[in-house]
Amino acid sequence: MLVRMTTLSAKASPLLSLFSKNSTSLCFHPRSFNYLLHYCPLMPISFNAKTQPKYPFLMAIKRSPFSTTTAEALVQEPTDSGTRRSRKKALRESPEMILRAKLEQCSKNGDLAEALRLYDEAIINNVLLNVYHYNVLLYLCSTKSDGIRTDVLSLERGFEIFERMGIDKVVPNEATFTNASRLAAAKNNPERAFGLVKKMKAYGIVPKLRSYGPALFGFCEKGMADEAYKVDSHMMDNMVLAEESELSALLKVSSETEREEKVYEMLHRLRAAVRQVSEETAVVVEDWFGSKKAAEIGLEKWDSERVKKGIVEGGGGWHGQGWLGTGNWRLVRTSITNTGVCQSCGQKLDCIDIDPRETDNFAKCLADLACQKEARKDFLQFQEWLQRHGPFDAVVDGANLGLANQHVLNFFQINRVVKEIQQISPSKKLPLVILHQSRVTGGPAQHPNNKKLLESWKRAGALYATPLGSNDDCSCILSC
Repeated sequence: MLVRMTTLSAKASPLLSLFSKNSTSLCFHPRSFNYLLHYCPLMPISFNAKTQPKYPFLMAIKRSPFSTTTAEALVQEPTDSGTRRSRKKALRESPEMILRAKLEQCSKNGDLAEALRLYDEAIINNVLLNVYHYNVLLYLCSTKSDGIRTDVLSLERGFEIFERMGIDKVVPNEATFTNASRLAAAKNNPERAFGLVKKMKAYGIVPKLRSYGPALFGFCEKGMADEAYKVDSHMMDNMVLAEESELSALLKVSSETEREEKVYEMLHRLRAAVRQVSEETAVVVEDWFGSKKAAEIGLEKWDSERVKKGIVEGGGGWHGQGWLGTGNWRLVRTSITNTGVCQSCGQKLDCIDIDPRETDNFAKCLADLACQKEARKDFLQFQEWLQRHGPFDAVVDGANLGLANQHVLNFFQINRVVKEIQQISPSKKLPLVILHQSRVTGGPAQHPNNKKLLESWKRAGALYATPLGSNDDCSCILSC
C-alpha cells in the first residue's frame, strides 16, 4: 500500500538515532519492525529475499536516506491473511452460522420449543438451511424430553421439517434417515421407519446399527415377529451385526409368539455374540424356559451319535439339531468356579470352540494377512507343503520351546515335548515342528546329536523350516 506522511513522530527520533545514516541494512524481529513502521512512517523500505538472515523470524530491511519533512513509502504487506480473517469473520457472522450455534445450544439444553421458533424465523427470513440444521431439528423432534415422549404436535413438526428438506433439495445423510426413522417409530409406525432405512440405498448410504433400531424395536414391541425378522435379514444383507439389545428383543418377540425355531436361533446367536448377558436379557431367557410352550416342544427320539457329531462340528455347545426332549425345564441361577465347574449341578463345563464357519473365516483372514506380511511365494510354498505332509494333530513352535529358560536353542527340550504330544495324539503322529531356516542350519543345529534329531523329523515329514525373511510365528498360526 502507498502511505504519504508529512511529519515525523517525536517518538521515532530516539529509535532513529540508534542507527547510522551510513548503515545499509538492518535486522529486526517482526514486532520491532512493526513498531518502527508505526513510529517511523517516513522510511522507505523493501524486503530483500536474497539477503534473508539465517533465523526465519528476522527480516532483512534495506534502508536509504530519508527526509524529515515529506516522504512516500511503498510498503509491501501480505493481504492473504487479512482476506482469510475477513472471510472467517463474515462466515462466523452469517445468518447460517448464527442459526447453527443457536441450534447447537438448543440441542445441548433439549429445548425443542426454541429450536422450532428459530426454524420458523429462519424460513421467514429466507435463511439457507443445510443438512446439519435439519439434522439437529429432526433429532430434537424425535427424542425424549425430561423422560416424556415428545407429543404428537412435535412429531408432526418433525415430519414437516423432513418434507421441507426434500423441497429445498438438501441431500440427506445417515443421521437424517435415522432421525426420521425415530420420528416414525415414536408415532407407532415401524413400517414407515423401515421404509426410510430401505431408501438409504438410493442415496448411496450404508445403514448403521442405530438406523435399524427404530423399526426393529417398533415391530418387536407390537409383536410383529415376521416384520422384525425382515429387518434382521436386511441388517445381515448390509453386514450390520445385531448386538445384545437387538438379539434380546428378537428373542422376546419369538418367545411371546411361540416361534420355537427362532428362539433356538436367537439363543445361540446370543451365545456367539455376547459373553455375559444383562439382567434384562436373563429375564427374557428365563421367561421362555418357564413357559408352557418350552415344555411341550422337542424331539422325544433322536440320534445321539448325530448329536455328538453336531456338537464337535458346531464348536461345542451347539449341535444344530433343534430342541431335544420334552417336559418342564428346571431353572436355577448359579455361578461357575474358576475351574469351570457349575456350583448347581457339579458338572464341569466343556470349552466351547468357534464353529466351522468362524474357523474358515479366521483362516481366510490369516491367509490374507500372511500374503500382506510375507512373500507370497513363500506362503504358497508353505501351503503346498502342508497339503503333502498334513494334517497334523498339533503344532510346535520350536524356537519358543527351545529357548524357554535357555540362552541357546535346546533341541533336547523341544524333543521332549514332541514325544509327549505324540503319545497323547489320537493318530500317534509326530506334531509339526516349525523352526526358522537359520535354526536348522546354524548354531546348535550343527551338533551331531541335534543333526540326527532334525533328520528324523525331516524323514517323518514333521519339520518345516521357514525361509529367510519369513516369520515362523505366521507359519505356526496358519498351520493350526
